Amino acid sequence: MPTGTTREISTFKGQERRLRADRIGLAGLLLSVVAANAPLMVTAGVMATTYGTMGIVGQPLLFVILGVVLTLFSFGYAEMSRHVHNAGAFYAYIARGLGGTAGAAASVVALVAYSALQFGIYGIFGFELSGLLDKHLGVSVAWWVPAFAAVLAVGVLGWLKVDLNAKVLGVLLLIECVTVVVFDVAGLGSPGPEGLSFRAFDPATLGTGGLGTALCFTIAAFVGFEQAAVYAEETSRPQVVVARVTFLAVGFVAAFFALSSWVLGVAAGPGKVVGLAREQGPNLLFELSEDRLGGAFADVMHVFYVTGMFAALLSFHNVVARYAFAMGREGLLPAAMGRTTKGSGAPAHGSLLQSGVSVLAVLVFALTDDAPNGDPTAPIGRLFTWTGNVGALGIIVLMSATSAAVIAFFIRRGAARAQAPRLVASGAAGLALLVIACFAVKDFDMLLGADPGSSPRWILPGIIGAAVVGGIVFGIVLKYVRPGVHGSIGLGNEAFQLEKAATAAAG
Repeated sequence: MPTGTTREISTFKGQERRLRADRIGLAGLLLSVVAANAPLMVTAGVMATTYGTMGIVGQPLLFVILGVVLTLFSFGYAEMSRHVHNAGAFYAYIARGLGGTAGAAASVVALVAYSALQFGIYGIFGFELSGLLDKHLGVSVAWWVPAFAAVLAVGVLGWLKVDLNAKVLGVLLLIECVTVVVFDVAGLGSPGPEGLSFRAFDPATLGTGGLGTALCFTIAAFVGFEQAAVYAEETSRPQVVVARVTFLAVGFVAAFFALSSWVLGVAAGPGKVVGLAREQGPNLLFELSEDRLGGAFADVMHVFYVTGMFAALLSFHNVVARYAFAMGREGLLPAAMGRTTKGSGAPAHGSLLQSGVSVLAVLVFALTDDAPNGDPTAPIGRLFTWTGNVGALGIIVLMSATSAAVIAFFIRRGAARAQAPRLVASGAAGLALLVIACFAVKDFDMLLGADPGSSPRWILPGIIGAAVVGGIVFGIVLKYVRPGVHGSIGLGNEAFQLEKAATAAAG
């Protein structure tokens, strides 16, 4: 074959095996990242559950503490993003720091964790939307009907280009934030029976049992900020944009949720918020809003509570699709996963894979909803709670490993002295995250609201353990059976550029 033809084919393949650059700027990336945090879902769901299940009044202080830990984590993580641009993010960083076998393990954990988080949101989305349809339109449908509809809609948008998704996410996110801010203002203007109390920021409020599990549950509210690195290949000036978005997202989430959880406690009353949260669950926010702003506002807020979940679903879907694309490009998944569409440059095959897996997950939980007349709380009690906690645990493990990888990466490059402050911050964050992960596993029954001896209490965290072990075995097998693939883990498009250069030289 003539040399010119060989180079032409390589270039064509290179276009398919890379995500289109300069498609998303700082604003669009920030919207995509923060949308994964779903402000209303966290305010109504995570906060009420933490108050009610853990009985910890100092929840706002937890957001402050975790904001500090994740800011420390971000110093090394953001610096790493200046050197490694790969849609595989976590697993790419871990591979570059700790080696290909660790990277292979991280890739499996990332797919499991992010998919689990998305499955859980499909459950709560279906449950809440079916409730709204019944209340306002008199239409009674099982929770899995809107859940399947969401899988289809998210799949279609995932096939389209990121620019459209960023616009959809941006509009929904803005409305969510505005409604929460309106509630915050109303709550401060009309506090509960104990007045404008700052008791929630007293460290003594954290002295009750379940602190470690509360930290694990609360950290799920931050999941999303780390996704900035996933879009590095598609951003303009990734060396600058990714780092800025990471810090902006952590700062915004910590401040926004610390304030909102404090106002939620003030509006209910610090002495009553735990009891009310146990009694009302996610409806606590809407009940407090209705008391101060009227039923119409509470209904509107409830609608955007659901659309916010859809925004989070879309954000997580895009992340998993890009992880699958990165893994396919590097040989960790079938090569088809590492191809993009010619029209939009989106990782369409990865998107299809994630849609198919989501259909199966919803189907399994729908078929096991075996109460006589269908258990209306199934998606909350099982799909949302179970998979949500599994996903959060997986992300904590990945962040802890990434902290170690950052340190190893810069030491190997001989930059330990120059990067010393960032490496110290990474080490501190990694240890803190590891402690949280250990507490979460130890008290996983509290996260699930299950008996200490129940099988889900061990099986569910065991999913992440199995992913780690399976990934390590997979990496070891690759090292001996396909050493070329093992050596390119984490290199992303850089590996293909080397391959293309070798082909050109041989031709």
